[in-house]
Amino acid sequence: MTSPATVTPGPAPDPAGLLRRWRAGGQLPRQGPDAVTHVERLPARDGVSVPWPDWVPDQLRAALAARGVDRPWQHQAYAAELARAGRHVVVATGTGSGKSLAYLLPALATLLADPRATVLYLAPTKALAADQLRTVAGLGLDGVRPACYDGDTPQSERAWIRQHARFVLTNPDMLHRGILPGHNGWSQFLRRLTYVIVDECHSYRGVFGSHVAHVLRRLRRQTERYGRVRQQPGVPAARRGGVDGRTGAAGRAGVDGRAGPTFVLASATSGAPEQSAGQLTGLPVTAVTEDGAPRGAVTFALWEPPLLPGARADTEDLTPARRSALRESADLLADAVSAGVRTLAFVRSRRGAEVVATTARRALDEAVPGLGARVAAYRAGFLAEERRALERSLASGELLGMATTNALELGVDLVGLDAVLICGYPGTRASLWQQAGRAGRAGREALAVLIARDDPLDTYLVHHPEAVFGRPVEATVLDPTNPYVLGPQLCCAAAEGALTSADVELFGGAVVKQTLDELVAAGLLRRRPTGWYWTAAGRPDVDLRGEGGAPVQVVEEATGRLLGTVDPGSSHFLVHPGAVYLHQGVSYVVDDLDLADAYALVHAEEPDWSTHAREVTSLSVVSVREYRDAGPVGLFVGDVDVTSQIVSYQRRRIGSGEVLDTRPLDLPARQLRTVAVWFTASPAALAAAGIDPADVPGALHAAEHAAIGLLPLVATCDRWDIGGLSTASHADTEAPTVFVYDGHPGGAGFAERAYRAARTWLGATRDLIAACGCDTGCPSCVQSPKCGNGNNPLGKADAVRVLDVVLTNLPPTSADQPSDPG
Repeated sequence: MTSPATVTPGPAPDPAGLLRRWRAGGQLPRQGPDAVTHVERLPARDGVSVPWPDWVPDQLRAALAARGVDRPWQHQAYAAELARAGRHVVVATGTGSGKSLAYLLPALATLLADPRATVLYLAPTKALAADQLRTVAGLGLDGVRPACYDGDTPQSERAWIRQHARFVLTNPDMLHRGILPGHNGWSQFLRRLTYVIVDECHSYRGVFGSHVAHVLRRLRRQTERYGRVRQQPGVPAARRGGVDGRTGAAGRAGVDGRAGPTFVLASATSGAPEQSAGQLTGLPVTAVTEDGAPRGAVTFALWEPPLLPGARADTEDLTPARRSALRESADLLADAVSAGVRTLAFVRSRRGAEVVATTARRALDEAVPGLGARVAAYRAGFLAEERRALERSLASGELLGMATTNALELGVDLVGLDAVLICGYPGTRASLWQQAGRAGRAGREALAVLIARDDPLDTYLVHHPEAVFGRPVEATVLDPTNPYVLGPQLCCAAAEGALTSADVELFGGAVVKQTLDELVAAGLLRRRPTGWYWTAAGRPDVDLRGEGGAPVQVVEEATGRLLGTVDPGSSHFLVHPGAVYLHQGVSYVVDDLDLADAYALVHAEEPDWSTHAREVTSLSVVSVREYRDAGPVGLFVGDVDVTSQIVSYQRRRIGSGEVLDTRPLDLPARQLRTVAVWFTASPAALAAAGIDPADVPGALHAAEHAAIGLLPLVATCDRWDIGGLSTASHADTEAPTVFVYDGHPGGAGFAERAYRAARTWLGATRDLIAACGCDTGCPSCVQSPKCGNGNNPLGKADAVRVLDVVLTNLPPTSADQPSDPG
């Protein structure tokens, strides 16, 4: 919660000066100016404050003033006024802009004015909900009675919260599994529900976001069932309910004409926030995007680790390899801490965060004994008390450096940071700016550095700064009509109360009616004159996170100790028999994987080899949704069936990468019905481009890898969200074909986005491959860390020719950037 009265910390080291020292060599023995590929200077901005709205109670003003908030910023007041008038609103402004005050003002003012009103707050993580609970409770407002209701809430407290709490903080998972199924016990709370706050709503994307969209519709359905007209002091009746005076949560009247709650959403800066928020809630939403909060100047550098010689695993040849981004981040973190610069290093994995923190501590202790104690790791899996202690230590200056996963990307409030290191592109520009915004949150000078991994997208971005700084943030991608989401969610809704004809429109219209007919035919629902009824005795078992079943528990066989869990989708790769499994820096080898009972037995061992699973994949086209005929080239999007199986794994010696042996595996094949985008090119066109028929498989394979790596450039996905397949002649297309598919049942919206922006996507892919300095392909361009065929065959130069053929013939669409490469 920021305000004009926020106290600016005292003098701090110059973060921009630190970057100048790094570029000049500084204390980093292997660096020089070539590591920095681009520096962007973002100027400081003054804040614009406004008077308090006249409906804000004196008690709330006094409580906020005691926390240093004397006046709201302009965007805070504007969003609060919209919500107060019953308009559904999304606040999409920068990190540290005080979005929490925008939703707390109308919510708390209503709770103070109406002793019967209630508020529901949803966060994607329990940690964020707990942080907001501390904020609300810390205001000391009489009668608000805030409480967290999640999986950690003791059973002894849950009945009190249901009956007496007025500001309930929870997460979508608990709303789905705990609150909505027991809506009878929550009837009083739901009847009086005035505001629903959806925090960090940009995190609800893909399959997870599609599920959450239906959970919110189920919530709206129950509030209409129990609801009443909100009595907001000073709000004319014509302004209650939906936009432009329409009643009901979706512009339709609720039960007996009663209006539903007002939704207030908070998002990182994102493309088309009103559209994404509308998809998520099913409501007309007004976006507030003009940021009135002050911002200190930011120096943003793009950093590429240097090339080092290294031996390829399968040959004696030397090929370019880059210094590890983890090691680079650890060295920069250590140097920043030694200069007294408070620094946060974002790392993509839990293991990576531990490695960066450990390496930085070791370097600092070698230079100044004891200085390493001022660096720590922060990640999911720590106890809540440990996380809170680390946050306090970082805010107070006791800790100067921290390596963290994206656990600190979301809205947990941190102030006083000088610099942020981002170890590898986080997948979307929205996350990139959210992480970079953690520095300079008190309005002073800040430094942000994106350190590229040896990855096609990272390599592209550090050499194409216009793709980072010159383009808008992506829109959040979700698809509530995904049949693998819609069907199970309709079953959940029916289990909470018979679905009626009025609910068909609420959940999506015509596609819902078709899905209901299919559920009736499958025996899951029963059709009666009064509606559709759930037929089973128990509740539907639906996983919002789309992980496809219970997590696989990793158990140390000798002691029975639970080491951790692996999601079922990754278990075949990570904990197959013989796999090396890492946990808190200790190595284990998997003895047995029991998929039926979801556990893997391991024993402690420190082998001098690592393991790499090999997967075979086949794909068949089920249907084509849309296509573009471009002469010798075709572009398609449609439904596909993907069959994949882990058939073996390699053991490779640590350090040299030497392949010791390949061992077979007997794991079941897995089926996936999903959505893919694919392109075809005629053999004649490829031959005319100079590609020998024998080289076509390698050319397509290399283009496929690079295209997967670059898809996050146009869609809010990570390369691990998607898969691909290429073939010189596919049975369904009868042509050379490259497929890229969503790695989630029913699709997650990524393939459709790729189809719409194909020239931007494939043009960037082509330019990346052509610009890479390697001779035959490397991890920065066409090699993939997830390739089931050991990155063989690959044809780097021919991949450029393939993409030239596609780009020459494929016309642009409105979704492509005007400066489209190629």
